[in-house]
Amino acid sequence: MQAFVRPSRARAPVAVSFEFFPPKSPDMEDQLWQSVARLAPLGPEFVSVTYGAGGSTRERTHATVARIARETDLKPAAHLTCVGATKDEVDEVVRRYGEAGVRHVVALRGDPPGGLDEPYRAHPQGYQRTEDLVAAIKRAGDFEVSVSAYPEGHPQSENLLKDVEALKRKVDAGADRAITQFFFDNDVYFRFLDMARAAGIAIPIVPGVVPVQNFRQTANFARKTGAGVPAWLARRFEGLDDDVATRRLVAAAVCAEQVIDLVDRGVGHIHFYTMNKADLVFAICHLIGLRAQAPGTAEAAA
Repeated sequence: MQAFVRPSRARAPVAVSFEFFPPKSPDMEDQLWQSVARLAPLGPEFVSVTYGAGGSTRERTHATVARIARETDLKPAAHLTCVGATKDEVDEVVRRYGEAGVRHVVALRGDPPGGLDEPYRAHPQGYQRTEDLVAAIKRAGDFEVSVSAYPEGHPQSENLLKDVEALKRKVDAGADRAITQFFFDNDVYFRFLDMARAAGIAIPIVPGVVPVQNFRQTANFARKTGAGVPAWLARRFEGLDDDVATRRLVAAAVCAEQVIDLVDRGVGHIHFYTMNKADLVFAICHLIGLRAQAPGTAEAAA
């Protein structure tokens, strides 16, 4: 019988990065730092920390990235939005990141306070669009700036062409890298990549991947963010709501298939939305050839 994951072809080592969110409680804080410790030996390019709607996690985000910068060898990237804040307030956050040793910012417009069903309205004294925020961060100092991309279209966008145009404006403002919203159909990513390259966008467009820890939760989140949930994916998890052990095995198989296909098709960097859980992500990284570094090792063996 054929194994559920086929070996990938010979290739160059794959780079990875990991996204975490700032903890809300002592238990969640313990889980976060256990996950950071588990994944750090894989030698990620960077680890990013999210920023809550309307800046609701501003202090927790800052505390998390500052601790990563202070206590680990990882390169932290702090998310930052321009929703509900003046230019001076946003500039102050960037300044504090720089003082904490954080030199990478993930610049995002941010969602309206009432959610994506509510029209976006920029703060009258704030940065009006993401490209304005990108330009401001670049003016503030020697920061690396990543931005978002939406292979299936942003929920508030008219069409995919508008999304490509928006990404081009962010690139023209100085963005160094784009990280995509997660997706489950790899062809969606490659079609978007072709559109972006045809529009003259040359920066890396890193695919974002989410291991499905809980199918119902992931499907609900996907619908809110405009990511498609294929029927085949729903069938894979059918009947497993109360079977956690089997669900984890299926999740590993599904994510492994997706990631190995991306690598086999030439992708050299994958960004994992970890949901602050390390084991499944660690296993997927192992399958694509990453190994934990010994202390003092410069890079992970592939």
